[in-house]
Amino acid sequence: MGFGTTVCGDVWRLPQSQLWACVEQCEKTGCVGETCFQHCKFSSDGKPVGGPWYLQEPLYLRWKQWDCHSDCRYHCMLVREEEREKHGGKPVKYHGKWPFHRAYGFQEPVSVALSALNLAIQFHGWVSFFILIYYKLPLTPSKKTYYEYTGLWHIYGILSMNLWFWSAVFHSRDVELTEKLDCSSAVALLGFSLILAVLRAFSMRDEAARVMVSAPIIAFVTTHILYLNFFNLDYGLNMKVCVAMGVAQLLIWAVWASATRHPSRFKLWVAVIGGGLAMLLEIYDFPPYQGYVDAHALWHATTIPLTYLWWSFAKDDAEFRTSSLLKKAK
Repeated sequence: MGFGTTVCGDVWRLPQSQLWACVEQCEKTGCVGETCFQHCKFSSDGKPVGGPWYLQEPLYLRWKQWDCHSDCRYHCMLVREEEREKHGGKPVKYHGKWPFHRAYGFQEPVSVALSALNLAIQFHGWVSFFILIYYKLPLTPSKKTYYEYTGLWHIYGILSMNLWFWSAVFHSRDVELTEKLDCSSAVALLGFSLILAVLRAFSMRDEAARVMVSAPIIAFVTTHILYLNFFNLDYGLNMKVCVAMGVAQLLIWAVWASATRHPSRFKLWVAVIGGGLAMLLEIYDFPPYQGYVDAHALWHATTIPLTYLWWSFAKDDAEFRTSSLLKKAK
């Protein structure tokens, strides 16, 4: 993607050439205005002055791998945005991403913090579900759970924690590898969540039926992930695929919630409606407030209470199904 420009009443437009000229000048001089970078200074033989650039940063910043080019591009972007603001322009995206302000080496500090919090909530939900299933609810004589969807929820928990881990990594340092891992993890979780919705809503307990439902979805998700990683990281296509899978599972849960007499259907309704509203933040984007909080960060914030509620529903469902099966066995 190229650099975008926004015209405010056709009063002012900063050419792309000025941004690239700023980056080129920075790489030669090592400075953008009064801000200078030690790792942009090279000796006559082309080697960095003071040793490799990654040894010139504070220890807590070295793993981020900010080099001369990335630092120059970042600070030139900030200068450009300051000039746009002075002339009445609005923020624009650079390579498809809004301009964020770094904090302590983190590229999008608010999204990183919220991703980490989501990871913690997912871990808490999964562990509490595990404890309930294996230590609080009765087990079969063969030490297996009565709840037929235990394995599905375990996989869901693992995929969810995997997603939020890579989300935190990606928002702390946006490079091609972390972006692909973040996108792939999101697609994998959405695909499996769709499988979980179909199997639970239609009460599919037969293994053959489960395989017939899961196989085509797994094949589609795998193909899409391979396409994104090895052919073309198409943001538009990926957004359409993710929204389609998200809407499909929300509709399935909504129909089931309206038809079932499950004791926790109210929690399910809140999760469905909340999930639908939260999805709007992913579709209707807006620039980051004060350079820190954008629509995506707010989406991360909304998923925290929804995640807690979702795992509460999963535990209620396990208790409900276990109780029902024990009554039938008597």
